[in-house]
Amino acid sequence: MGPRAVVVGPPGAGKTTVGELLAERLELPFRDTDADVVRTAGKPIADIFTGEGEPVFRELEERAVATALAEHDGVLSLGGGAVLSARTRALLADQPVVFLSVGLAEGARRTGLSTARPLLAGVNPRATFKALLDQRLPLYREVATWELVTDHVEPEALVDQLVERIAERHAHSGNGPE
Repeated sequence: MGPRAVVVGPPGAGKTTVGELLAERLELPFRDTDADVVRTAGKPIADIFTGEGEPVFRELEERAVATALAEHDGVLSLGGGAVLSARTRALLADQPVVFLSVGLAEGARRTGLSTARPLLAGVNPRATFKALLDQRLPLYREVATWELVTDHVEPEALVDQLVERIAERHAHSGNGPE
């Protein structure tokens, strides 16, 4: 069957928070592909970036996403850059994908422009975050079934919206809620 919902978005959008709450509400398992990569590599993502480089991380991420899409039937959260892979975007084409959108100011506030997020470390993290949003926004929208703006919205309210949309999708597909 595949995931009931796949959550994508930039750093600070709330993918893990919303994904976990959604899984809990739907009484489904939650899985995060970033955690899968860390488990497979045996080290934090920041260490993969600094030790092996971003291309190695992206390859691990692409494999983790493909595996999770094939075997997970709950709520799946992808790393913020997973949509950079054309293969991943192709795999997401038939999936129920929610894009959690976050504005520059709110995303920067939420991430704290943390050094735990390797792509945001550097001389001007805010400019880096803006460039990341500019590059990825069309890709998030390409794969999205739904787009929810998360700025100034409580995670529970986002989950309420998602539960309703997922139920509508199942009703229209003829599968009905399970």
